[in-house]
Amino acid sequence: MSDFLSGLRISGSGMAAQRARMNTISSNLANINTTRTPEGGPYRRKDVVFESTADTQTFGDVLGANDPRTEYQQVHVSDVIHDTKAPLMKYDPTHPDANAEGYVAFPNVNLMEEMTNMMQATRSYEANVQAIQATKDMALSALEIGR
Repeated sequence: MSDFLSGLRISGSGMAAQRARMNTISSNLANINTTRTPEGGPYRRKDVVFESTADTQTFGDVLGANDPRTEYQQVHVSDVIHDTKAPLMKYDPTHPDANAEGYVAFPNVNLMEEMTNMMQATRSYEANVQAIQATKDMALSALEIGR
């Protein structure tokens, strides 16, 4: 049963990581035209950094009998980084945030890139949902054998 629980924990960590990625993408899309932030200047695109960690929640790990050949990896968000690219400068002398030359600094957020990332995050989330469903089905089948 612990192997089933490991699978559920690993898929759950993948879902949580993709949810954080989706929230970051949503923030980028919502601020695609934001020229003012509390820090000053235009919004800076954000991206999540994933990190794998050992799944150490099994009963064998608690007893100290972890087999290195079966070390499963979970994923979590280790950091949210800001894009270091320069902002996009667009000529609009009527904009309230235009500089002396009439240029406005806009966030360097690429709509197509964000939409692609969103589709990728959605597919990864769905794959983890399917893995949880498969794990659940296997556990139920194992219980049926015992009847």
